Amino acid sequence: MMAFVYLALAIVAEVIATSALKATEGFTRLWPSLLVVVGYVVAFYMLSLVLRTMPVGIAYAIWAGLGIVLVAVVGLVVYGQRPDLPAVIGIGLIVAGVVTIQLFSSISTH
Repeated sequence: MMAFVYLALAIVAEVIATSALKATEGFTRLWPSLLVVVGYVVAFYMLSLVLRTMPVGIAYAIWAGLGIVLVAVVGLVVYGQRPDLPAVIGIGLIVAGVVTIQLFSSISTH
């Protein structure tokens, strides 16, 4: 159970860091740059805690899938970047893949 809490924190930290990358303007702005660095440090530390009890493939699939969806939402809300239909379909397929792995793969129990 704690692995999923750590994973959620890792994903949120990574999404914040990734979303702030645009605001760094090539790491020329201090505060957004610090947010990126701190966000990634927190994200990878939390992910390291997750990997104590969860297989790396499963953890990374969940991390990547949810991260993509959340970054796309941030891109839409904060930066006005509207995904087109192929992007939405692709994101949906990624989410379907993560759900399939979590529900049906035996690797998630090892």
